[in-house]
Amino acid sequence: MASALHLENVTMQFGGVVSVNNLTLDVPEHKIIALIGPNGAGKTTAFNCITGVYRPTNGLIEFMGNPIVRSHPVGKEARTYKGNNADKYAGEPIISPTPDHITGLGIARTFQNIRLWKSMTVFENVLIAKHQRAKQNVFTATFRGNHAEEERMRKETMELLEEQGLDVYKDELAVSLPYGLQRRLEIARALATQPKLLLLDEPAAGMNPQETIELADFVRTIRDKYDLTVFLIEHHMDLVMNISDYIYVIDFGSEIAQGVPEEVQNNKRVIDAYLGTG
Repeated sequence: MASALHLENVTMQFGGVVSVNNLTLDVPEHKIIALIGPNGAGKTTAFNCITGVYRPTNGLIEFMGNPIVRSHPVGKEARTYKGNNADKYAGEPIISPTPDHITGLGIARTFQNIRLWKSMTVFENVLIAKHQRAKQNVFTATFRGNHAEEERMRKETMELLEEQGLDVYKDELAVSLPYGLQRRLEIARALATQPKLLLLDEPAAGMNPQETIELADFVRTIRDKYDLTVFLIEHHMDLVMNISDYIYVIDFGSEIAQGVPEEVQNNKRVIDAYLGTG
């Protein structure tokens, strides 16, 4: 099966601290893949490397078979580098795209701490994301030639809100919604960019048990409806074991296990990482 996302030897070092260490993994198309590990294991840092928030110190990231991020340690980084494969990509040009470029390629994400636009309504939060795919330019905007495009985006925004059960809140400030609905709104905003790959960073954080059960069904539904690949970080183990096709486990930035849920659930290294050892 083809990979939507491939990470190869990705290392992220901050000063003398290696947050992600030589991480290699595959996210097959149309699957739900989980990245788990204790707090501080480097999971969100890995997401930040994928989405252009950080330039990794070393490594390669491919999306739909094409390199989108490539890096190697240079200058002071090379002298203090503690990771592996320091010279593997040295002969290749560095590729370090910005987050908006990554979004344009078809990768969308949500955040561990919800990042809605606080001064905007529910409707406006989704509508502004629609502009990522807007078919307009400076000329049409200047001479008001983009009316049809604006109408299309507003119509599709309303359809997204109706689908997520958020249409009744469309004129309310996004931050006034209950926590679970804010999470759903953030996912709706990500879907508005028409992604091929959706990264979810702890989507069940702050949700009650019933909301978590509903979230699992919701993620499967949007995966199928929008033909998505989903890569998620999650601490809620019941959700991870219920929803994931495959799981990668990291601790202190390095992979310690991978496999289907049953294999990971019974892996001693995983149990020790979460519970500690005597």
